[in-house]
This record gives sequence, structure tokens and C-alpha cells, in this order.
Amino acid sequence: MTRPRVRLGDLSVGFVQPLAEALGQLGHDPAPLLQRYGLDAARLAEPAARLSIPRYMHLGHAAIALCGEPALGLHMGRLSRLAQAGLAGVAAAQAPTLGEAAHTLLRFGPLYAANYRGHSAYQEDAQGAWLRFYSISPYNDYNRFVVDSLLAGWLAQLAALAGTSLQAERLEIEFQAPAYAAHYQALCTTPVQFGASANRLRLGRATLATRNPQHCPSTYAHLLQLCEAELQQRTRVRSLGERITHLLGPLLNGGREPDLDEVALHLQMPSWTLRRKLAEEGTRFRDLLNDTRRDLAEAYIRDTALAFGEIAYLLGFASAEAFQRAFKRWTGLTPGEFRRSQRRVG
Repeated sequence: MTRPRVRLGDLSVGFVQPLAEALGQLGHDPAPLLQRYGLDAARLAEPAARLSIPRYMHLGHAAIALCGEPALGLHMGRLSRLAQAGLAGVAAAQAPTLGEAAHTLLRFGPLYAANYRGHSAYQEDAQGAWLRFYSISPYNDYNRFVVDSLLAGWLAQLAALAGTSLQAERLEIEFQAPAYAAHYQALCTTPVQFGASANRLRLGRATLATRNPQHCPSTYAHLLQLCEAELQQRTRVRSLGERITHLLGPLLNGGREPDLDEVALHLQMPSWTLRRKLAEEGTRFRDLLNDTRRDLAEAYIRDTALAFGEIAYLLGFASAEAFQRAFKRWTGLTPGEFRRSQRRVG
């Protein structure tokens, strides 16, 4: 059985547009930088073109180095438009209210951004709703700007629908306050919380109920149908093994590994049934877990600057030493040797 290769994720090249515009506004020509990353006009105009998350993070880091503005992500967010999120964004722009627009944008997030380790979510309650953005952690100079641009971008996109300025009731950021922390306060009516358990912003009931004057019921219904069809196409999985591989990414974390019973619970089937069905597909749960860990380990080492201890934590190993032993067993190389070999190839 050939296993699918695990990648950290990818996103629409539409996300490059606000980055380029922000650089331009800060007095820098973005074209040479985009060319260096293979993002010429033809590439940016390709239908459904995607960019890997690690490559996007490296692009953002290079852009921040070019302009010297660590808050570049917040500038990008203010310039974000719903159309840059592709079909999901166009559908959200036709929603009847800001709440429905936010729900549409996050529900169909996989159409414009896929993160193997987790996904964004719209969580509504009687008083309002949280818009939660999942990001790869731990945080560094390569990924803070992604959080900044998405959270600020959601507010800018919804404000454009309402035709007025918009601030969150609460704003929570997973990483500790950066040097440019004061820049976030314009996004929120209350003090921003750093070091939080998630990256999320809260909108109140009145904001969610704000009507969208551009709403057309028939067009919105048609766009939702198209989004549903594309989402089914993107998320279609052919085998039980592939379903488990997709589950394992978010479950691996924090010095612990998921077991067969936990995965069976997520799949809503008895453990013995899961074990039997995997045997019918010619594989075992332990094999899938090891394959997933190996593929993710190679992706993290190759595509990010994370320390090996951080990677061990993300993959559910009890210690960095346990991770290094496993990686040597899988590949014949230490993590350091593998990273150096990939840099030589690059």
C-alpha cells in the first residue's frame, strides 16, 4: 500500500496580493522578491494556484526583512479583500449578514488554505461568536505575520461588507506580546490578550446581525452550492488509512501520542472493528502513526527553522532524545544530518 505524503499545508496565491500591496505602500517594489519565489504575474493569475505554507512563511519573513517593518502582517490584513480567498470569499461577500459572511468564510476555509495540523473555526453562542485561526506553533519571525494578517484581514473584509469600520470585542493572540504589540490595539475595543490559548477574535451579536447591502439570495445560494461541491472534492478520502492519517496530525502534540482507542472514538467505531478494517487494507495503526510522524518530521525539518525539541513536542514525543532515536531509525540520519542534506540539495 502506497501511503500519501504528508505536507504541512498550502494556501491560495491570493494571499500574496496584500503582501505585495503592503510592501508597495511602505515604499518597496515587491516584484523582485516575488520573482525570487517564482511568483510572477502568470503564476499569480493561475486558477486555484496554491503556495506551500512553509514557502509563504519564508516569503513573509523575507518581506519583513526587506521593509524593516515587523508589523507587516497587520498592514497586510488591512489591505485584505474577500475575493483573495477565492470562491469561499466571493460566496461570503454575498451572505445576508456579517455573521453569515464570517461563518461562510471559515466553513469553506479548506478551499483557500489547508493546514494539516488543524483548521480555523467559527464558534457562535447566544452573545456573539469567536473567529478562531489555527496556526502552526511554536511561534517565531516566520509565522507571527500569518496570524497578524489573518485576524486583521477578517476584520477588514467584514468591515468592507458593512461599509464601516469594525473592531473586535476581544482579541486573543497565542504568542507572547511582540515588540510591536501596541499596533494590535486598533483592532479591538478592549485590551489585547497575548499568550492566550488560541488565536481568535470575538464579535458581538449586533455586529453579526449587521446586514450586507450587496446580498443577493439566489446568487448566495448558488455560490454555496459551488463551495459545497468543491469542498467535497477536496476532502474526499478513499480509504480508512487515509482518514486516519488526516486525523493524526491534529491529535499529535504536547509530548503524547494518540492511541488506537482514541482514533476509533473519533471515527465512531469500536476499536476491534477499526483494527480489523485496517488489516483488510493491509496496514496497522502503529504503521500509520509512524509513517505520519516520519513524514511530518521530514517536512518540519526541511521546511521550517523549528528546533528539534520543538518538533519532538509537536509530534507527541516524550523527549527530544526519543524523537532523535526514532528519526535515525526511520531515515538512517540524525535530524541535524537530514537538515544539512536538504540545505545542500536546496
